[in-house]
Amino acid sequence: MNPKIISIGTANPPEKFSQEEVYKLCGYKNPKIKSIFLNSDIDSRYFYLSKKNFELKENVDQKNQRYLKGSLEISEKAINNCLEKIGCEKEEIDCLIIVSCTGYLCPGLSSHLVKKLNLRNNIQQANILGMGCGGALPGLQRAFDHAKAYPQQKALLVAVEICSAAYFIDNSLETIVGNAICADGAAAVLFSGNSGYKGPEILAFESLIAPEHLDKVGFEQVEGHLRIVLHKDIPDLAGPFAQKVIDSLLCKNNIKKENIKYWVLHSGGRKVIDKLKVQLNLSEEEIKYTKYILRNYGNMSSPTVLFVLKEVLEKANLQAGDLAIMLALGPGLVVETALLRW
Repeated sequence: MNPKIISIGTANPPEKFSQEEVYKLCGYKNPKIKSIFLNSDIDSRYFYLSKKNFELKENVDQKNQRYLKGSLEISEKAINNCLEKIGCEKEEIDCLIIVSCTGYLCPGLSSHLVKKLNLRNNIQQANILGMGCGGALPGLQRAFDHAKAYPQQKALLVAVEICSAAYFIDNSLETIVGNAICADGAAAVLFSGNSGYKGPEILAFESLIAPEHLDKVGFEQVEGHLRIVLHKDIPDLAGPFAQKVIDSLLCKNNIKKENIKYWVLHSGGRKVIDKLKVQLNLSEEEIKYTKYILRNYGNMSSPTVLFVLKEVLEKANLQAGDLAIMLALGPGLVVETALLRW
């Protein structure tokens, strides 16, 4: 029996912003830029910022402090939401894995959460940094590995991003698109290898790294500030690379594509979703959960695909034996996938 995902919790900052509000608060005044914001298939997003004090001209130290404060706050909410669903106590967590890319801390966020949540002081911990939107899947694999090695233990993955602490205001298309779609959020996923729990088991993982496109997506530093790199070719690259890694995943597990009932795709942006839909020959029904998260939360980077999985768990008519593929793209260029079975 493979380890199972036995609970998922999510959280966002308290303030929700419409696309028009974000456009105005960013200080843009160009109709073409406004069109990018309003034609993104996003209605609203959440930021760890106040509408009354919306300040994106912070210095590096202020951004990192907001990243720390916001990450701790929404991670705690996501963790509590996750554990309460199955009546799990914090003392039962044996391994804590953090995924994030929008700030840097040393000691890592895991140590801060151990203190804030009063977790056991012998808990195993790991911080996975710099994997961008694709980070949740490597995080899931580390949690899976722990639960596989220690079936009676519980591993908790937290993917958290304060993308607003990495906003960079200029007139380049890359930063405009990033500012038009990125948002803040956290997701917590609890794993166990104990067969007594219900939930989807992960059958396999598959990755594809294309280092020839290393410069296409990620962050660069400008005078210490993070500035998003989001090349215009990313949507066109997404489809073929996704197809290649999915073909490999299915072949290795002797499964046909038509046997996949649910597609848990990262809500990376309207163009990326459209390209994946065409390349993978998916219907609107098959991508409705991905589009729902994009419309109501935007692209929160690493936790986003976990928000989509939570939607599937809560709203789909899941049956024993149903198969699903999770997929997220990230810097590298990398496509990360996982095969799930209920």
